[in-house]
Formats: sequence, C-alpha cells, structure tokens
Amino acid sequence: MAEAELATVARPYARAAFSTALDETDGLASWSKMLALLSAAVVEPAVERMLDNPAHSGLATAQWLTDLMGDDLSVSGSNFVKVLADFDRLSLIATIAQQYEVLKANHEKTVEVAIVSAYELSDDEQATLKEALNRRLQRTVELETETDSSLLGGVVIRTEDTVIDDSVRGKLQKLAGTLQ
Repeated sequence: MAEAELATVARPYARAAFSTALDETDGLASWSKMLALLSAAVVEPAVERMLDNPAHSGLATAQWLTDLMGDDLSVSGSNFVKVLADFDRLSLIATIAQQYEVLKANHEKTVEVAIVSAYELSDDEQATLKEALNRRLQRTVELETETDSSLLGGVVIRTEDTVIDDSVRGKLQKLAGTLQ
C-alpha cells in the first residue's frame, strides 16, 4: 500500500486511540508510551514474521502480541490490539503511532522544531529562537538542534509541514535559480 493510503487507513484508528486516551486519567502519556512500544515491537523481524504468518488467526496474533507486551499494555490497549488484528491492521501500528503523536501535540499545543545551523547555537540564541517560534507558531516549542557547516551561515528551521530556510546556502541556491 502507498504511504498516503496507509495514512488514510490508519487515521480513524489514531483518532480512536486519541479519543480513548482523552477519557482516561493520564491517558495521553500512557497511550503515547503504549503506541511507541507497539510500534517498536512490530518492526522487529521476529515479530514481523509472526504477524505475517497466515497460519495464525487475527485473534491468536493479537493474543501473542498482547502477551509479548505484558504489563506495558493497559486493558484498553489490549482491546485496541485485538480490534486492529480483527481488521488485519496490525501492520499500521507505526503509522497510527505517528498520527497519534500529531494529535497529542496539537491538543497539548506543543510542536517539535528541528533547527540546523552552520555553527553551534548558544543557550541564549536557542532561547531567543524558541521564544520567537512560540509566538509565531502559537505553541510550546521543543527545540532539537544540530549543526551543518555546509550551510555557510544562518539556519534552517523545520516543523511539521513548514520549512524556513534562512541559510546562506539556501539564499545562494535561490539566487542561482533566479539567474537561470
């Protein structure tokens, strides 16, 4: 299935998990943890082989995965796995987890921002950028920084579907494109 199709099929399950999490005490964090663990588990080769084995029914596979996760799954998490297995959707867990995290971040008004700069940013520079991004995005910003000397100067800021390229390399590429 194409990635866009996977996202479309996974969306109602992510929304259901999010809705359930909102109804539970500390549900957002616990569902985030459960989905992250499930997502990590289903990409392991041994688990993938078990999930892809046509000799096992959906219920048997769900029970096996639930047993594998043990106490890391709540009752509602186990039920969620069973529903996914009933509809042959266990392979979507990683996509569901990603979409759940987006829903959670939107609800909590947080956003992860990746900043790539030509040089190491000082704590003051990071704080200034974080404050400016908080205002612009109207959310609490979690910064993740890295350096890339090929930028020559400036920064590239990435968040969800927004990219702000204020690097010297980006400006030179834009100028070269204009001159052609």
